[in-house]
Parts: sequence; structure tokens; C-alpha cells
Amino acid sequence: MISRGERLGNYAVLALFAVIAVYPVLLILQTALSNDQIGGGGSFHWENFADAWDQGQFGSYLRTSVVVAVLVVGLSTLLSILAGYAFGTMRFRGSEVIFYLILLGIMVPAEALVIALYFDLRELGLTNTLVAIVAPQVAQSTAFGTFWMRAYFRGSSREVVEAARIDGAGHWATLWRILVPMGRPALTTMIVLVFMWTWNEFLIPLIMATDESLRTAPLGLAFFQGQYTSGTALLAAGATLVALPVVVLYLFLQRHFIRGMVEGAVK
Repeated sequence: MISRGERLGNYAVLALFAVIAVYPVLLILQTALSNDQIGGGGSFHWENFADAWDQGQFGSYLRTSVVVAVLVVGLSTLLSILAGYAFGTMRFRGSEVIFYLILLGIMVPAEALVIALYFDLRELGLTNTLVAIVAPQVAQSTAFGTFWMRAYFRGSSREVVEAARIDGAGHWATLWRILVPMGRPALTTMIVLVFMWTWNEFLIPLIMATDESLRTAPLGLAFFQGQYTSGTALLAAGATLVALPVVVLYLFLQRHFIRGMVEGAVK
């Protein structure tokens, strides 16, 4: 049984790490609401967000990021479910070799492949297109998603699957009507992680697309920083606008996200 002193010590350590994690966020918000002008007053300047939105063209960048994130998350989730189910519940020749080949997408960093990938896509005439931004990220996310969903399907209840088979359910019905609804926490965790990685991806959009209409939010923020190096309030406001969708999604799905992480750790 945990003593009172140990409990207080745990809370103190958690509070310390919470302060360390929250302090940079509060500092960015304070800077975003401040005034760059000397003697500008101590009131909150909410107009900084509107100015950053207009001057940095974040409306266009965020719209592109949303399209990219929806495509990457949707496609990679579908492929990960199908591949994870196959590797987690079926046995076929070469399954282990194919699975470890897919895992190379996790182990090999994008920086090692992006230049060769650029020349390959250029030969196909796909550079400076939405496909060049989405396809590499789908491949990377599917590699992680296959690993994640395979672990879930392997740990799922055998009794439930066998009962479904006895009732006449095939693989398709067992997957979509039984296992996927049961695995909502694991699926939600994967979706949140893939969305965060896709939203924050900087290198692939930078290399694959030069058209301004294809710039994602992080890339647009980098160009905005180059134009307004002296306007720290506008830069902080732009960074807040870029980070806001990820924060909102996590807050909305945090219960399922934490549950999925805990269940994955227990398994």
C-alpha cells in the first residue's frame, strides 16, 4: 500500500512535469496576445490572430493541411486495418517476411529516402502535386498502423472470433462488425497519432511541392517567419493557429487516446 508521503511525492513530480509541459504553451499564448510596439499597453491584443491569419495566408495553408490530413489518415487507417487483420489473425506463406519488410517504413527515416523519392516521382510527373505530398505519408503511416493494428488483432478475444465463425460470419463480417467496434480505443489512438504526424510534417511538403497553393500549415508558418522576423507577436499567433487543430482533436479524443495507450502498454 502506498504511504501518504509516497503519494505526495508522486503528485509533486507530476505537478513539476505538468508545469514544464504547460509553461512553453502559456508563454506562446502570452506572446501571441502581446504588443510588439514599445509602450503598446498591457491589454490582450486579440487582433494579432486576425492579422496573422490575413498576412500569413493561413486560411489557404490550413485548408491544404486539412485535405492532406484527411486523405492520409483515411487511407492509412483503412490499409492498416486490413493489413493488421491479415497479419494478426491469418497464417500464410511469407507473412513474417512481408511484415518485417513493412516495418522498414518505421525504421528508415524519411530524410534517408526523400531525395530518391523526389526523383522517382519527378520521373512519373507527380512532383508539385497533392499525390506527391499524400502518398509518401500514407506509406509511412500505414507501416506504423499495420504494426499497431496487428498487435491489437493478435490480442483480441479468440472466443469472440470463434463464436462469430460458428454463427457463419466470414472474415469481412468478423472484421468490420465485431473486431473494429471492439477496438475503438486502439483505432482512435492510431488515428490521433497519424493525424499529429501528418499535420506536423514539414520535410515532405517542402521537397515535393513548390506551388504556394500546396503549402501546408507548418510550411506556411516557416515562410511567414522568414517574412516577419521582427514581429514576435504575429509569429506566436501564427504558431498558435497552426497548433490549434491538433490540440482540439486531442482534447476531444483524449479519453479514447489514453485508454488505447494504456491497453497497448498492458498487452
